[in-house]
Amino acid sequence: MTGTTPTEAPDAAQPGPNVQSRAAQSRAAQSLTAQSLTVQSPTAQSAAMQSAAMQSATAPGPNVQMGQYPPASHLIAHLSDTHFLGTSADGSGRLLYDAVDTDSTVHRAMAQLEASGLAIDALLFTGDIADRGEPDAYRRVRDIVEASAERMGAALVWVMGNHDERTAFRTELLRSAGHDAPVDGVVDVNGLRVISLDTSVPGYHHGEVTADQLGWLRDVLSRPAEHGSVLALHHPPLPTALPLMTILELQEQAALAEVLAGSDVRAILGGHLHYATTGLFAGIPVSVAAATCYTIDAAAPPRQLTGLGGGQSINLVHVYADQVVHSNVPLGTFDIVTRFDPAYVDRMEALSPADRLKAFSRHAPQPAR
Repeated sequence: MTGTTPTEAPDAAQPGPNVQSRAAQSRAAQSLTAQSLTVQSPTAQSAAMQSAAMQSATAPGPNVQMGQYPPASHLIAHLSDTHFLGTSADGSGRLLYDAVDTDSTVHRAMAQLEASGLAIDALLFTGDIADRGEPDAYRRVRDIVEASAERMGAALVWVMGNHDERTAFRTELLRSAGHDAPVDGVVDVNGLRVISLDTSVPGYHHGEVTADQLGWLRDVLSRPAEHGSVLALHHPPLPTALPLMTILELQEQAALAEVLAGSDVRAILGGHLHYATTGLFAGIPVSVAAATCYTIDAAAPPRQLTGLGGGQSINLVHVYADQVVHSNVPLGTFDIVTRFDPAYVDRMEALSPADRLKAFSRHAPQPAR
């Protein structure tokens, strides 16, 4: 499903084709191939070693389960609030608030994900893709992200936000006919149903879901998916401690909770707040990804709303058979202060469970001071 966008309502109740991503193919190869383990001695870190480690990260590794949980069945990279502006005369993106280079952090996010070698099933963006809904802003972010999705073999899911404009969103991101109805849709990611729900209100920044949308969502959820569903929307159904952001929250959340009750929705992914947070809604875990453009300071002095030019991050969403785990990943280049290389992991995999505990869990004797 490389570069695939959601099938829109009303046809969205029928999930798109279930196409195996590179991530699924890699996990299948791991389960079918028994690989020999080589015990290697730790070596000094070098440029050659780091290059080999990066190359090996993309290849199927040994099928050794060292903990209590088998590998995740799906991995989603969750990003939000890119807030691109239109293009300047020199071809570069205009700076947000004349200060924020929105393009650089998206480039950095894509570079980090590609360099990781992780088998990512889908890239999911939860809204506010363009700050003013400008068509050229959508085209610029689309070209950056689609190229990375293609290289990673990942599906691509775009979700509407309050800064987005529905017609341009459709024509430029979804490559479909433009109109102003809510942009709701379904993408089947190897049996995991990803539902995008448009909570935007044209001309406003708060969130709403119409009765027609709730009816559509109820119909979609009436048929369980093989690996359950993930609901992606811009306005998270969570409280916020920032007074001004409460004005812009999702309205009438009880109606949405009623539709979700008893469904196969396993996680709700959102954005909008510009800081990472988690909570529970209708008994379903909610995870909010911070913005890639700038971060709102959740620890600012009372009654202030402050945007910071740092602290940008994305989330990784690991879907297991019985739970969903959300991990926050900072964007940027940082000094490595400690590291265990792939050769060390090889050594641990070759040991028995008891010997692994002795080798890695047991406290090492400390020299006398």
